Amino acid sequence: MSNEVRISLIDRDMRRRAAIAHSLASGGIPVEPLESADELIKRWPSDGVILAHDAGDTLHALMRHIGHSGSWLPIAVYSEEPTPVHIVDAVLEGAIAYLAWPFGLDEMREAIDAVEQRADRLGGAKAREAVARSRIDRLTRREREVLQGVATGLSNRKIGETLAISPRTVEIHRANMLTKMGASHTSEAIRLAIEASLIA
Repeated sequence: MSNEVRISLIDRDMRRRAAIAHSLASGGIPVEPLESADELIKRWPSDGVILAHDAGDTLHALMRHIGHSGSWLPIAVYSEEPTPVHIVDAVLEGAIAYLAWPFGLDEMREAIDAVEQRADRLGGAKAREAVARSRIDRLTRREREVLQGVATGLSNRKIGETLAISPRTVEIHRANMLTKMGASHTSEAIRLAIEASLIA
């Protein structure tokens, strides 16, 4: 594990947060304990690893900030007795590691090592995915449907037939879609849809 890695620890439970922070600090790992994602977002660090309790919308708020700012940091989450569904949901949301609480210092060190290694491999791709998802999130359901039609190579007429709307209405949705996504042309919108895993 890099000696320089700093952990931003997010946990609303004061006792658990204090226990984890104490364990990390006693193991020589710099840690900044925080109560909420909002606290971290206000003072977003330039590097390090985020370790967050998987509760409420913490992970979603962090990924939303990454999407808007384009400043990606690796995120590991933890919870008590996580189910496979919880773990998969967290990974799909953007976490790159999941721990079951309680965990010891050695387990935390191993997880941080794994997070750093994955971050080295995935950092750029994860940042692009987060940015792309934040742009896709701006679209209405209909605009997403038009984007999917465009991405599969359908003409405005064919998209209109599929969605039971006129080709002119498709054009309007298409123009709105490009504006909301900040895309200057259709190919850029398709690239963002691919990066956001909206389409294969």
